Amino acid sequence: MSDHYLEVISLIERLHRQFLDVVKLELETLRVHDVNNVQAMLLFNIGDADISISELISRGYYLGSNVSYNVKKLSESGYLDYERSVHDRRSIRVRLTPKGRTLRDRLSGMFNRQIEMLGQSQITDKELQSAVTTLRRLERFWIGAGVTR
Repeated sequence: MSDHYLEVISLIERLHRQFLDVVKLELETLRVHDVNNVQAMLLFNIGDADISISELISRGYYLGSNVSYNVKKLSESGYLDYERSVHDRRSIRVRLTPKGRTLRDRLSGMFNRQIEMLGQSQITDKELQSAVTTLRRLERFWIGAGVTR
């Protein structure tokens, strides 16, 4: 069991990096040079929401430690609008601009192409659902392990 556990941890990290490389290649294909792959996924995950930065993190839409930096860069590049909350000046709410929605839509196109390609692969929907179930269990395990220490 310990070998499989360590292999899963390594595989998750490697897959995350490979996925970000796929996003980077798509950005290059689209000739988008003012956004990096992590910022592009942040835009994709925001979608049509008007959301606070703390909600981005708590919902798992952003996993890095420098979310404020990326929000600032996306705003400067015209992909995001942000404003401080009237009620709590420490809270910042973000939403996509038309430019941000355009890029989000183009990334959706990439995901739709990948979904079509999955249909031609040997990866079944049932296998994907099984992977999701296992990864969610692992997530709950890690959350629980962190709380008990």
